[in-house]
Amino acid sequence: MLDRLGSLVIGAFAWLGSVSIFAGRVLLAAVRPPWELGEIVRHVYEIGWRSLPLIGLSGFAIGVVLSMHTRASLERFGAESLIPAGLAIALIRETGPLTTGLLVSGRVGAGIGAEIGAMKVTEQIDALEALAVDPLKFLAVTRIIALPILTAVMDFCGIVGGYAAEAAVSGMSWTLYFRRAFSLVEYQDFIPATLKTAVFGMLIGTLASYLGFTTTQGTEGVGRAATRSVVFSSIAIIVVNVLLVRVIFFLFPARA
Repeated sequence: MLDRLGSLVIGAFAWLGSVSIFAGRVLLAAVRPPWELGEIVRHVYEIGWRSLPLIGLSGFAIGVVLSMHTRASLERFGAESLIPAGLAIALIRETGPLTTGLLVSGRVGAGIGAEIGAMKVTEQIDALEALAVDPLKFLAVTRIIALPILTAVMDFCGIVGGYAAEAAVSGMSWTLYFRRAFSLVEYQDFIPATLKTAVFGMLIGTLASYLGFTTTQGTEGVGRAATRSVVFSSIAIIVVNVLLVRVIFFLFPARA
């Protein structure tokens, strides 16, 4: 039993080491020219633009639900006027970045893992190397540079959803709602959220690309890579988010 547990722990650390080395190689490739601008633009469209409907609708629904729950709590203390500000702070500082990361990991992570995995098992990656094309730069780097703007969309749609719920209950005007929503929010509140989203995007792209590059066992391995990309990315986002919150509390004491 102890031997098996020890081998599992060693295997886990070995896997983390391999992922870390892969991430380091991707970072080096990302800052070293030439850059695949055409591929970057294509993946910004595929990952960013085509995710907007999902992010927008989800943000709106989350805003409505948060507004209803916030009202149910604050009504007990006669503090209904704080509903817009509380909703905006919750969305911008935590709910928006985390939810965006999880949604994108589900929509994009599986696609990246399956696409690169299929290229691996059909030897297309070997063909790229034979053509003197760096597969790491062409396939991994171009898929990692594409996320923070989605968090801003999530935040805005969530605030609009909160307004819709609040207007239906109290008839609050658009102008008054947004004035109250941003009364306690400053520009510096967006900095930690943007940094977190960039880290989440790096995690999603790196893990999904790594699992695609290490795919084995044919089409069965491609399906396994797609599934693991979603699972591992989601777990990594949740765990790293805890660490990032502690770091943000340290670096931005008033903005965490």
